[in-house]
Amino acid sequence: MQNDHLNSQVDIDALPFSQACENNKQPILDILQNELQGFTHVLEIGSGTGQHSVYFAPRLPEIQWQTSDVTSNHRHIAAWYHAYPAPNLYLPLAFDLAYDSVPINSHLESSCSNNPYDAIFTANTLHIISWALVERLFALVGESLPVGGKLLIYGPFNDHGNYTSAGNQRFDMSLRQRDPKSGIRHKEDVVILANIHHLTLSETYAMPANNQLLVFQKD
Repeated sequence: MQNDHLNSQVDIDALPFSQACENNKQPILDILQNELQGFTHVLEIGSGTGQHSVYFAPRLPEIQWQTSDVTSNHRHIAAWYHAYPAPNLYLPLAFDLAYDSVPINSHLESSCSNNPYDAIFTANTLHIISWALVERLFALVGESLPVGGKLLIYGPFNDHGNYTSAGNQRFDMSLRQRDPKSGIRHKEDVVILANIHHLTLSETYAMPANNQLLVFQKD
């Protein structure tokens, strides 16, 4: 059953909450429902608060949705999981880009031989990690996806070396003040990196609040 309304027995104020996730979950879902037709196993990298996972999974019932993140965020993801469980949603696996390989849930049965997931989704991650970790993410994704598999990335990107809005410029400055290795990535750099790992940009979707959703497909 889809959780179109909050469970009256759940105290929403007690759950970790991201207003950005609340704002973008439906626009992202609209694209996932189109782009993931026929796909069966999705790994979400950087599940954060867990809000996206509990919204997407029951509305994509044909897909097994596996959450993942660094262990410090697992309690947040688990809180949403237990508040709004779905039969095709799984508790988070430990995944630290600096050290770990792509995590595998041994209880998931995948039709992709030697590849546990046929799609990978991540939201608002590339700009909060270093470029070295962005490179490692693409290397791991390129190795783990089967031919025809998809990588879907949501977040802010610069186009042709330019900010797409004054708001994104301010956001980028705040990111770099906090961590000089972070920052909004140039889409062209991301595409070149993807190509190195046999991932080709197939679609670019303009999203609310000057964000984009990039869809890459494994060659």
